[in-house]
Amino acid sequence: MGAVKIWNAMDVAEEARDNPSLSSDIQSSSLTVDHSLSLPHMKPRIIELCKDLFKKWSELDDSRFSIETVSGGITNLLLKASVKEESGNDVSMTVRLYGPNTEYVINRERELQAIKYLSAAGFGAKLLGVFGNGMVQSFINARTLVESDMRKPKLAAEIARQLRKFHEVEIPGSKEPQLWNDISKFFEKASVLEFDDSEKQRMHKMISFKEIHDEIVELKELTGLLNAPVVFAHNDLLCGNLMVNDEEEKLYLIDFEYGSYNYRGFDIGNHFNEYAGYDCDYSLYPSKDEQYHFFRHYLQPDNPLEVPDKDLEALYVESNTYMLASHLYWALWGIIQAKMSPIDFDYLGYFFLRYNEYKRQKERSFLLARSYLSGSGTR
Repeated sequence: MGAVKIWNAMDVAEEARDNPSLSSDIQSSSLTVDHSLSLPHMKPRIIELCKDLFKKWSELDDSRFSIETVSGGITNLLLKASVKEESGNDVSMTVRLYGPNTEYVINRERELQAIKYLSAAGFGAKLLGVFGNGMVQSFINARTLVESDMRKPKLAAEIARQLRKFHEVEIPGSKEPQLWNDISKFFEKASVLEFDDSEKQRMHKMISFKEIHDEIVELKELTGLLNAPVVFAHNDLLCGNLMVNDEEEKLYLIDFEYGSYNYRGFDIGNHFNEYAGYDCDYSLYPSKDEQYHFFRHYLQPDNPLEVPDKDLEALYVESNTYMLASHLYWALWGIIQAKMSPIDFDYLGYFFLRYNEYKRQKERSFLLARSYLSGSGTR
């Protein structure tokens, strides 16, 4: 399995070098780095990797390299690698190590395919190299947003403008929306899991997968009536995947590991769910006025005050119906992570948080969508 992932990474670099519309300097290495090592033990391996990827540094003394942890996310580990070149230049990069077993919930080949084009379009960090279980990107000099940042009017408007541009990027290949394919795959995996931990097994037995299946079928049918545009979507636009350089007032969308062609309303509705933060406080879900502010800057970035009311209403219905799909998606994701992830986090508890919020919001969102579709509109 590891050899397959390495081959995919090497293919991505080779394809990028052969494509004149993309950066031609994406390097590749077959080396892997053990994600579980402590930083002092990981450092020599990271230095070896940098020298293997970037041949101009192969003869540099190890003392010219410094490695530090940027963040340890749920699905990957981010490291900052800095190099003092013989010329005196200081070069910094981000080394991203894929978390163990993340291939169960993330299509790494799809991610690497997309990141080349998103990087070329100016999104995220520039892809510099790929290796056996990760990638190296340029270092972004910016801070990661916190939940409260996303509802600040100025930042919310910029997020909307950048998301609109993101949705306009063309990624080669199939443009089939992946939402229901991914939910179906998650459902199939989650429903048959067995846990060695007796408490986890007990909690898993409490889940009615027949009920969840029926909810998926009903929601898929309803959202299908909305004819939402299909775009290349980020699918995970939480505060941790947004960075801002306050001095330059420049916003960055980062981490495209869940990116795929998908429904516009899912990407926006999922982003609104993330206002709740890591504590899942859904009382923080944006108000209608806050959403309309976002929609205006998304739909007409140059003339936000000229967006017709009917367009605002349509996107409000679309986003707040697909918001329910976001809860189902991440609820099922949580069950799989409870089995596969080595990280100490209550993933099964997370499932119940998301699924219960789905059930709490379902009646209102279904009524909103059905009223709109029947022509009576929103209130």
